[in-house]
Amino acid sequence: MPADVETNSSRGDTGVTVVVITRNRTDDLRRSILHHEAPVIVVDNASSEPIATVVASVRPDAECIRLPANLGAVARNIGVQRARSDYVAFADDDSWWAPGSLARAATVMDAHPRLAVLAGRVLVGEDNRPDPINELMSAARIGVDPDLPGPNVAGFLACGAVVRRRAFLSVGGFDPVIFFGGEEERVSLDLLSEGWGLAYVDDVVAHHRPGGRADDNSRRVLLARNAILTAWMRRPVAVAARRTAQIAMEGVDGRAALRAACPRLPAALARRRRIGADVEFRVRQLDSEP
Repeated sequence: MPADVETNSSRGDTGVTVVVITRNRTDDLRRSILHHEAPVIVVDNASSEPIATVVASVRPDAECIRLPANLGAVARNIGVQRARSDYVAFADDDSWWAPGSLARAATVMDAHPRLAVLAGRVLVGEDNRPDPINELMSAARIGVDPDLPGPNVAGFLACGAVVRRRAFLSVGGFDPVIFFGGEEERVSLDLLSEGWGLAYVDDVVAHHRPGGRADDNSRRVLLARNAILTAWMRRPVAVAARRTAQIAMEGVDGRAALRAACPRLPAALARRRRIGADVEFRVRQLDSEP
Protein backbone atom coordinates (compact mmCIF):
# COMPACT_ATOMS: atom_id res chain seq x y z
CA MET A 1 0.00 0.00 0.00
CA PRO A 2 1.39 3.44 -0.84
CA ALA A 3 2.80 5.02 2.29
CA ASP A 4 1.16 8.40 1.80
CA VAL A 5 -2.42 7.29 1.12
CA GLU A 6 -4.88 9.90 2.30
CA THR A 7 -8.65 9.85 2.41
CA ASN A 8 -10.79 12.28 0.48
CA SER A 9 -12.20 13.76 3.66
CA SER A 10 -8.73 14.74 4.89
CA ARG A 11 -8.64 17.36 2.13
CA GLY A 12 -12.20 18.54 2.61
CA ASP A 13 -12.95 17.75 -1.04
CA THR A 14 -15.60 15.19 -1.91
CA GLY A 15 -16.15 16.03 -5.58
CA VAL A 16 -15.84 14.12 -8.81
CA THR A 17 -14.94 15.69 -12.15
CA VAL A 18 -15.89 14.11 -15.48
CA VAL A 19 -13.16 14.34 -18.11
CA VAL A 20 -14.46 13.83 -21.65
CA ILE A 21 -12.20 13.49 -24.67
CA THR A 22 -13.61 14.13 -28.12
CA ARG A 23 -12.65 14.58 -31.75
CA ASN A 24 -15.05 15.62 -34.50
CA ARG A 25 -18.14 14.02 -32.98
CA THR A 26 -20.30 16.99 -32.06
CA ASP A 27 -23.58 15.08 -32.38
CA ASP A 28 -22.44 12.43 -29.90
CA LEU A 29 -21.07 15.05 -27.53
CA ARG A 30 -24.24 17.12 -27.65
CA ARG A 31 -26.28 14.07 -26.62
CA SER A 32 -23.99 12.75 -23.89
CA ILE A 33 -22.69 15.82 -22.08
CA LEU A 34 -26.00 16.69 -20.41
CA HIS A 35 -26.10 13.37 -18.56
CA HIS A 36 -23.08 13.95 -16.31
CA GLU A 37 -24.01 14.79 -12.70
CA ALA A 38 -20.69 16.50 -11.97
CA PRO A 39 -18.45 19.28 -13.25
CA VAL A 40 -17.25 18.49 -16.77
CA ILE A 41 -13.96 19.16 -18.54
CA VAL A 42 -14.03 18.51 -22.29
CA VAL A 43 -10.68 18.02 -23.98
CA ASP A 44 -10.90 18.49 -27.74
CA ASN A 45 -8.30 16.53 -29.69
CA ALA A 46 -7.79 19.16 -32.41
CA SER A 47 -11.23 18.79 -33.99
CA SER A 48 -12.13 20.54 -37.19
CA GLU A 49 -15.70 20.80 -35.88
CA PRO A 50 -16.73 23.65 -33.50
CA ILE A 51 -16.52 21.64 -30.28
CA ALA A 52 -16.17 24.68 -28.00
CA THR A 53 -19.27 26.26 -29.50
CA VAL A 54 -21.30 23.11 -28.97
CA VAL A 55 -20.12 22.76 -25.37
CA ALA A 56 -20.91 26.40 -24.60
CA SER A 57 -24.41 26.12 -26.06
CA VAL A 58 -25.36 22.82 -24.44
CA ARG A 59 -23.39 22.76 -21.19
CA PRO A 60 -22.19 26.32 -20.47
CA ASP A 61 -20.84 25.35 -17.05
CA ALA A 62 -18.38 22.90 -18.64
CA GLU A 63 -14.78 23.80 -19.34
CA CYS A 64 -13.48 23.12 -22.85
CA ILE A 65 -9.79 22.74 -23.66
CA ARG A 66 -8.84 22.67 -27.33
CA LEU A 67 -5.53 20.96 -28.12
CA PRO A 68 -3.44 22.04 -31.11
CA ALA A 69 -2.83 18.40 -32.10
CA ASN A 70 -4.54 15.05 -31.62
CA LEU A 71 -2.89 13.47 -28.58
CA GLY A 72 -5.12 10.42 -28.38
CA ALA A 73 -5.63 9.12 -24.86
CA VAL A 74 -2.96 11.50 -23.53
CA ALA A 75 -5.62 14.20 -23.82
CA ARG A 76 -7.24 12.68 -20.73
CA ASN A 77 -4.10 13.49 -18.74
CA ILE A 78 -4.59 17.17 -19.48
CA GLY A 79 -8.15 17.03 -18.20
CA VAL A 80 -7.05 15.19 -15.05
CA GLN A 81 -4.34 17.77 -14.41
CA ARG A 82 -6.87 20.57 -14.76
CA ALA A 83 -9.38 18.92 -12.40
CA ARG A 84 -9.33 19.96 -8.75
CA SER A 85 -11.36 17.07 -7.32
CA ASP A 86 -9.84 13.99 -5.73
CA TYR A 87 -11.64 11.73 -8.19
CA VAL A 88 -12.00 11.85 -11.95
CA ALA A 89 -14.55 9.89 -13.97
CA PHE A 90 -13.56 9.30 -17.57
CA ALA A 91 -16.07 9.48 -20.39
CA ASP A 92 -15.95 9.46 -24.15
CA ASP A 93 -18.15 11.68 -26.26
CA ASP A 94 -20.50 8.72 -26.74
CA SER A 95 -20.72 7.66 -23.09
CA TRP A 96 -22.05 8.95 -19.78
CA TRP A 97 -22.58 7.94 -16.17
CA ALA A 98 -25.92 6.68 -14.89
CA PRO A 99 -27.82 8.80 -12.35
CA GLY A 100 -26.32 8.47 -8.89
CA SER A 101 -23.26 6.55 -10.07
CA LEU A 102 -20.72 9.32 -9.55
CA ALA A 103 -21.92 10.02 -6.01
CA ARG A 104 -21.76 6.29 -5.32
CA ALA A 105 -18.23 6.11 -6.74
CA ALA A 106 -17.04 8.94 -4.50
CA THR A 107 -18.53 7.23 -1.44
CA VAL A 108 -16.83 3.94 -2.32
CA MET A 109 -13.46 5.57 -2.94
CA ASP A 110 -13.69 7.58 0.28
CA ALA A 111 -14.19 4.31 2.14
CA HIS A 112 -11.31 2.49 0.40
CA PRO A 113 -8.21 4.71 0.38
CA ARG A 114 -6.02 2.19 -1.48
CA LEU A 115 -8.44 2.08 -4.40
CA ALA A 116 -6.92 3.87 -7.40
CA VAL A 117 -9.35 2.71 -10.10
CA LEU A 118 -13.00 1.89 -9.68
CA ALA A 119 -14.07 -0.08 -12.75
CA GLY A 120 -17.81 0.24 -13.20
CA ARG A 121 -20.41 -1.81 -15.05
CA VAL A 122 -20.73 -0.77 -18.70
CA LEU A 123 -24.01 -1.01 -20.59
CA VAL A 124 -23.91 -0.73 -24.37
CA GLY A 125 -26.41 0.57 -26.89
CA GLU A 126 -30.04 1.62 -26.73
CA ASP A 127 -31.01 -1.72 -25.18
CA ASN A 128 -28.34 -1.45 -22.44
CA ARG A 129 -26.59 -4.72 -23.23
CA PRO A 130 -23.96 -5.64 -20.64
CA ASP A 131 -20.50 -5.21 -22.10
CA PRO A 132 -18.64 -8.56 -22.03
CA ILE A 133 -15.94 -6.92 -19.93
CA ASN A 134 -18.37 -6.85 -16.98
CA GLU A 135 -18.41 -10.64 -16.73
CA LEU A 136 -14.63 -10.84 -17.01
CA MET A 137 -14.07 -8.29 -14.25
CA SER A 138 -16.71 -9.69 -11.91
CA ALA A 139 -15.28 -13.22 -12.10
CA ALA A 140 -12.64 -12.45 -9.43
CA ARG A 141 -10.00 -14.55 -11.18
CA ILE A 142 -7.29 -12.77 -9.19
CA GLY A 143 -9.21 -12.66 -5.95
CA VAL A 144 -10.84 -10.04 -3.77
CA ASP A 145 -8.59 -8.07 -1.43
CA PRO A 146 -10.28 -7.37 1.92
CA ASP A 147 -9.54 -3.64 1.76
CA LEU A 148 -11.12 -3.22 -1.69
CA PRO A 149 -14.84 -2.94 -2.53
CA GLY A 150 -15.07 -5.68 -5.15
CA PRO A 151 -13.18 -8.20 -7.28
CA ASN A 152 -9.58 -7.32 -8.05
CA VAL A 153 -8.95 -6.36 -11.67
CA ALA A 154 -5.73 -5.79 -13.60
CA GLY A 155 -7.25 -3.55 -16.25
CA PHE A 156 -10.23 -1.35 -16.96
CA LEU A 157 -12.23 0.30 -19.71
CA ALA A 158 -11.55 4.03 -19.61
CA CYS A 159 -15.10 5.17 -20.34
CA GLY A 160 -16.30 3.05 -17.43
CA ALA A 161 -13.70 4.00 -14.84
CA VAL A 162 -13.32 6.48 -11.99
CA VAL A 163 -9.74 7.13 -10.91
CA ARG A 164 -8.09 8.62 -7.86
CA ARG A 165 -6.50 11.69 -9.40
CA ARG A 166 -3.29 11.60 -7.39
CA ALA A 167 -2.67 7.92 -8.08
CA PHE A 168 -3.34 8.27 -11.80
CA LEU A 169 -0.95 11.19 -12.17
CA SER A 170 1.71 9.49 -10.05
CA VAL A 171 2.19 6.83 -12.76
CA GLY A 172 2.20 9.37 -15.57
CA GLY A 173 -1.31 8.78 -16.84
CA PHE A 174 -1.71 7.52 -20.39
CA ASP A 175 1.35 7.68 -22.63
CA PRO A 176 2.08 8.67 -26.24
CA VAL A 177 3.70 5.36 -27.18
CA ILE A 178 0.33 3.62 -26.99
CA PHE A 179 -1.54 6.75 -28.13
CA PHE A 180 -5.02 5.19 -28.15
CA GLY A 181 -6.59 1.74 -27.90
CA GLY A 182 -5.82 -0.49 -24.93
CA GLU A 183 -4.05 2.41 -23.22
CA GLU A 184 -5.43 1.27 -19.86
CA GLU A 185 -3.17 -1.80 -19.56
CA ARG A 186 0.12 -0.02 -18.90
CA VAL A 187 -1.51 2.35 -16.39
CA SER A 188 -3.03 -0.64 -14.57
CA LEU A 189 0.29 -2.46 -14.36
CA ASP A 190 2.04 0.60 -12.99
CA LEU A 191 -0.65 1.27 -10.39
CA LEU A 192 -0.52 -2.34 -9.19
CA SER A 193 3.26 -2.16 -9.01
CA GLU A 194 3.00 0.94 -6.81
CA GLY A 195 0.71 -0.89 -4.38
CA TRP A 196 -2.58 0.64 -5.46
CA GLY A 197 -5.75 -1.41 -5.86
CA LEU A 198 -8.10 -1.73 -8.81
CA ALA A 199 -11.56 -3.19 -8.28
CA TYR A 200 -14.84 -3.81 -10.09
CA VAL A 201 -17.95 -2.26 -8.52
CA ASP A 202 -21.17 -3.45 -10.13
CA ASP A 203 -23.50 -0.69 -8.94
CA VAL A 204 -21.47 2.13 -10.51
CA VAL A 205 -22.79 2.20 -14.08
CA ALA A 206 -21.66 3.82 -17.33
CA HIS A 207 -23.69 3.91 -20.54
CA HIS A 208 -21.89 3.56 -23.86
CA ARG A 209 -23.68 4.40 -27.12
CA PRO A 210 -21.14 3.79 -29.91
CA GLY A 211 -23.70 4.57 -32.60
CA GLY A 212 -23.09 1.53 -34.76
CA ARG A 213 -19.38 2.11 -35.32
CA ALA A 214 -17.93 -1.30 -36.04
CA ASP A 215 -14.96 -2.91 -34.31
CA ASP A 216 -13.30 -3.29 -37.70
CA ASN A 217 -9.93 -4.63 -38.75
CA SER A 218 -8.14 -1.36 -38.10
CA ARG A 219 -9.37 -1.36 -34.50
CA ARG A 220 -8.22 -4.94 -33.96
CA VAL A 221 -4.83 -4.16 -35.46
CA LEU A 222 -4.49 -1.11 -33.21
CA LEU A 223 -5.30 -3.10 -30.06
CA ALA A 224 -2.88 -5.86 -31.04
CA ARG A 225 -0.15 -3.32 -31.82
CA ASN A 226 -0.58 -1.76 -28.40
CA ALA A 227 -0.60 -5.13 -26.65
CA ILE A 228 2.84 -5.78 -28.17
CA LEU A 229 4.15 -2.37 -27.10
CA THR A 230 2.80 -2.65 -23.55
CA ALA A 231 4.34 -6.09 -23.15
CA TRP A 232 7.77 -4.74 -24.10
CA MET A 233 7.36 -1.78 -21.77
CA ARG A 234 6.45 -3.78 -18.67
CA ARG A 235 6.52 -7.59 -18.97
CA PRO A 236 9.52 -9.96 -18.73
CA VAL A 237 11.39 -10.38 -22.01
CA ALA A 238 10.25 -13.98 -22.44
CA VAL A 239 6.62 -12.99 -21.95
CA ALA A 240 6.90 -10.01 -24.30
CA ALA A 241 8.56 -12.15 -26.97
CA ARG A 242 5.91 -14.85 -26.65
CA ARG A 243 3.08 -12.33 -26.83
CA THR A 244 4.61 -10.71 -29.90
CA ALA A 245 5.00 -14.08 -31.63
CA GLN A 246 1.43 -15.10 -30.80
CA ILE A 247 0.02 -11.89 -32.25
CA ALA A 248 2.23 -12.08 -35.35
CA MET A 249 0.82 -15.53 -36.09
CA GLU A 250 -2.78 -14.31 -36.01
CA GLY A 251 -3.11 -13.97 -39.76
CA VAL A 252 -3.18 -10.76 -41.75
CA ASP A 253 -4.24 -8.60 -38.79
CA GLY A 254 -1.47 -9.99 -36.60
CA ARG A 255 1.21 -9.29 -39.16
CA ALA A 256 -0.17 -5.79 -39.66
CA ALA A 257 -0.05 -5.22 -35.90
CA LEU A 258 3.59 -6.28 -35.76
CA ARG A 259 4.51 -3.97 -38.66
CA ALA A 260 2.70 -1.11 -36.92
CA ALA A 261 4.46 -1.81 -33.61
CA CYS A 262 8.01 -1.86 -35.00
CA PRO A 263 8.44 1.92 -35.50
CA ARG A 264 7.27 2.52 -31.92
CA LEU A 265 9.39 -0.17 -30.29
CA PRO A 266 12.42 2.07 -29.61
CA ALA A 267 10.20 4.50 -27.69
CA ALA A 268 8.56 1.61 -25.84
CA LEU A 269 11.92 0.14 -24.84
CA ALA A 270 13.13 3.55 -23.68
CA ARG A 271 10.22 3.52 -21.22
CA ARG A 272 10.74 -0.09 -20.19
CA ARG A 273 10.37 -0.80 -16.48
CA ARG A 274 9.59 -4.39 -15.53
CA ILE A 275 6.70 -4.93 -13.13
CA GLY A 276 7.26 -6.75 -9.85
CA ALA A 277 7.04 -10.51 -9.51
CA ASP A 278 3.83 -10.34 -7.48
CA VAL A 279 2.07 -8.27 -10.13
CA GLU A 280 3.43 -10.48 -12.91
CA PHE A 281 2.04 -13.54 -11.10
CA ARG A 282 -1.43 -11.97 -11.00
CA VAL A 283 -1.34 -10.84 -14.59
CA ARG A 284 -0.30 -14.28 -15.85
CA GLN A 285 -3.52 -15.66 -14.40
CA LEU A 286 -5.38 -13.41 -16.82
CA ASP A 287 -3.25 -13.98 -19.93
CA SER A 288 -5.67 -16.59 -21.23
CA GLU A 289 -8.60 -14.12 -21.24
CA PRO A 290 -9.84 -12.84 -24.59
